[in-house]
This record gives sequence, structure tokens and C-alpha cells, in this order.
Amino acid sequence: MSHFLQQLSLSAPHFTLVLAGFLLAASGRWPKAVSDALAMFVFSVAVPALLFRLMSDPARLPPVQWRLLAAFFGGCLVTFALGRLAGAALFRLDGVQQSVFALGGVFSNNVLLGIPLAKAMLGEAALPFVALVIVFNSLTLWTVATVSVEWARHGALSARGFLQTARKVLTTPVIVGVLAGAAVGATGIRLPAMVDEPLRLTAEAAVPLALIVVGMGLAQHGWRAGWQVGLGITALKLVVQPLVVLGAALLLGLPPLERQAVVLLGSLAVGVNVAVMAHQFNALQGPVASSMVLSTALSAFTTPLAIALAAP
Repeated sequence: MSHFLQQLSLSAPHFTLVLAGFLLAASGRWPKAVSDALAMFVFSVAVPALLFRLMSDPARLPPVQWRLLAAFFGGCLVTFALGRLAGAALFRLDGVQQSVFALGGVFSNNVLLGIPLAKAMLGEAALPFVALVIVFNSLTLWTVATVSVEWARHGALSARGFLQTARKVLTTPVIVGVLAGAAVGATGIRLPAMVDEPLRLTAEAAVPLALIVVGMGLAQHGWRAGWQVGLGITALKLVVQPLVVLGAALLLGLPPLERQAVVLLGSLAVGVNVAVMAHQFNALQGPVASSMVLSTALSAFTTPLAIALAAP
């Protein structure tokens, strides 16, 4: 209990910033165009600068942890399969709807929530493990969901669809920042102060602005449309996935910090990419929006609990 309360106190200020962003946008005095511009700055500049700077310094980076990736993505695959079964059994969803439902249970808000919370709750030593998951996260989970949807529709997957997914993921600013930073870090060249210091200052803005942007985004989504299915997605995301990932981490013998890092990422709220896929496939758009609001609100309590369960 004491560990849970400690983690709750560490995460509370960050969720307060999420609430502040929500209230700003909900007040009607903050134009949507300004919110969108701020979100673009966070996604395209601030967070990539943070990850680039982190990855460009080899001294900050541990060796690639394949067991960590196996624990997280193995847990995602198991949860995705359970999500499809639950979507069919509990809500009578078709194959495409099942795929979107299951994706909501595994696709976390890793960038905007994961990075700030990992830094606050686990310390900077956990950020390289978070960055490692982020590199593979979008491509892996988008591919799994695309395979599931295409198989439900046509019984096959086209190479063109996979290449389009890969190109979209690899050209996003966050992934570019990680890969470019890793490339610089591999050369062993230290960034000069005139480059490193502006990156540091920009990176410091990433955490608070990212949390405010999350709140602003939530104000744009309602929670009543399809709330029953949205609640199902929320339960899959906040309860099933962190428990499955924790089980995989224990089975693979991950050290405590790595174990807590993957459980934290698994316990986060539903990510915005699920809404993108729901729109792309015209399936469960209302329930997904509902799950984003519900899971973000509830994760203020469930994420600290998950971290406490994963503690040594």
C-alpha cells in the first residue's frame, strides 16, 4: 500500500496537468486551432528533441534488451487475441470491429503520457527502455491490427498495405527523432554545446506540454457514445494488458526497472492512434473515443497500482 501511495503521489501532478489542459479546452476560450498547433509542436518538435538527445548519448543507453521487447510485445499479442475473443463473445462485434476493440486494449499513449510518467515515477534511467519500446511499438501494433482487419475483410494481407503502414510509421517525427539520435550515438560523437543546449531546453518543455495536450485532446471527445463497448476496451487496457505484461516480464526474468517500465507502458490509457484506426476502418469510433476519456481518467489510479504490483 505504501508503494502504491508513493507512486500515486508521484503521478498526481502530471494528471493535474492533464486536467488543466482539459479544462482549458472545455472552457471554450481556447481555440481548437491553437490546441492543434500546440499538439503539432509537441509531436513534431519537443518530444522528438527529447528522444533525440536521449538516444544520441551512448552513456545514457543500456544495451538492447530483447527480453524486454519480448515481454512487452508478447503481452500485447496475448492481450490482442483475448480482446478479439471478448469483442465477439461479449458485444457480438464483427471481425473488423473486433480488431479495433483489441487494438484499443494494447495501444497505449506511450509518447504523451508514457514518457512523462516514466520520468517521474521510475526516473530517467527508465527512459531508454521506454524509447526502445516506442521505436517498435507503432509498426508492430499497426501491422498486427492491419493483418487482423484485412484478414477479416478479405482473408489475406497485401504487401502494399504493409509497406504503406511501415512508411507512415518510419516517417513520423517521434520515430525519426529516436532513429536519428541512435545513429548519432552510434558514431560516438558528442553533440557540441551550441546544439545540445537548445535541444535540452526544448526537451524540458516536452513533458508539461505533452500532458496539457493530452487533456486538450480529451476535451474534444465525448464519452457517452457506445460507452458500454468503451468500458470494455478500458477494462482490457487498464486491467488485462498490464497483468499479462507483468506475467510475461516475470516469466522472462526481467530486472526490476525493466519490469516496471514495460508494466507502466502496458498500464497507460488508450492511445490516439486507436482513434485514427477506428476512423480509417469506420468501426467503433464512438466507443474508442469513450475509452480514451475513461481510460485516461481511471489510469490516474490504476497506473500507480500497476507499478506497485511490479515493484520488487
